Amino acid sequence: MQFLDANVILRYLTRDDPEKAERCLALLQRAERNEVALTTSEAIIAEVVYVLSSPRLYNLSPQRIRELLLPVLNLRGLKLPSRQLYNRALDLYATHAIDFEDALAVAHMEQQGITEMVSYDRHFERVEGVERVEP
Repeated sequence: MQFLDANVILRYLTRDDPEKAERCLALLQRAERNEVALTTSEAIIAEVVYVLSSPRLYNLSPQRIRELLLPVLNLRGLKLPSRQLYNRALDLYATHAIDFEDALAVAHMEQQGITEMVSYDRHFERVEGVERVEP
């Protein structure tokens, strides 16, 4: 098992360094064929989304980020203990105009059967099934 860092995913998705992008592609293809076992974490996925969405860097839309990242997260050789959680967070992120970290929080809430979010952030009110309450 190998741990996959954000920069490998980013090199593959952005192709900003063609040589590294090709090596990253080869690794991910090996993972898709189950020739190598990879894993990563929620923090790495959040970093990838942050970089891709950054106006100073790639400025991609949430919808485009979801479109690019879902195939990577669903590689056969990428072992993720919370794959459905990450997929749901990307769906929420792309459809509700909320930050990815907040989308992850909502996905965790849904998974745990929690409906109340204690927050001052009003954008949580855009998500059906979430009741925002202030402390």
